[in-house]
Amino acid sequence: MVVGRPRRPGPTVRTHVTELGPDGERRHEDRLATEEPLEIRLAWPGVAAHRVWVTMRTPGHDFELAAGWLTHEGLADPGDISTVAYCTDATLTPEQEFNVVTVTLAGRPRSDVGHRHASAATGSSACGVCGKDSVGAVLDVVRGRRWQGPAPDAGVVRRLPEALSGQQTVFARTGGVHAAGLFTASGRALSVREDVGRHNAVDKVTGARVLAGQPPEEAFLVVSGRAGFELVQKAVAAGVGALVAVGAPTSLSVQLAREAGLALFGFTSSDRCVRYA
Repeated sequence: MVVGRPRRPGPTVRTHVTELGPDGERRHEDRLATEEPLEIRLAWPGVAAHRVWVTMRTPGHDFELAAGWLTHEGLADPGDISTVAYCTDATLTPEQEFNVVTVTLAGRPRSDVGHRHASAATGSSACGVCGKDSVGAVLDVVRGRRWQGPAPDAGVVRRLPEALSGQQTVFARTGGVHAAGLFTASGRALSVREDVGRHNAVDKVTGARVLAGQPPEEAFLVVSGRAGFELVQKAVAAGVGALVAVGAPTSLSVQLAREAGLALFGFTSSDRCVRYA
């Protein structure tokens, strides 16, 4: 029997379910958002590839996720990345092939990889800062180049969640993923990405710009859920002008946004938005 190469996992999987309603049971096929681990390995001249992060993610745009994560963590600037590829380590099983990405830098990382990103570091699909050892380390965020455009227009801000929602194709099929999008000051979408992890979606958005040779700083970063600290940290690192969230911010996210000069909007809809910073 000839065994083919493993199939790259997609963003959704089929499953059979039983729906229970007032009129009885109904069995049918449904779609689930795929959730699988992604291991990011880092290499640079003189240093072999080694694991720096593992996260649970929705497969798709994996190279962007890796590039965005490195940018947000301050380990690499956009021009530092030489190659990004799936790992072909002989110790990996065929099923693992598309779950390990190796990023090779042209030189040493911009900051110390150190114990904060040790080989055992892992994160869930719900948290973007689990690998850091203390709140103090979390607060020591990277401040990238800043957006220098016009102040955010409230009318544009209120339109952004609907513009983001219109491109959430995986959510429409599963109801199980978050979304993030980078938008211009006029409200034009530059890149929109979805993932089971909200922080992964933001990493993918920034990574898409980095790998395309474009600057990650723009007028608006829009997210489909709440504005937790980890999302504000990534927005600050990417250099965007404003973070626009459909849900609520947290006390620490507001504190960081104010300290970093990031405009922060929550509870954003077509009817209203609340500015916190």
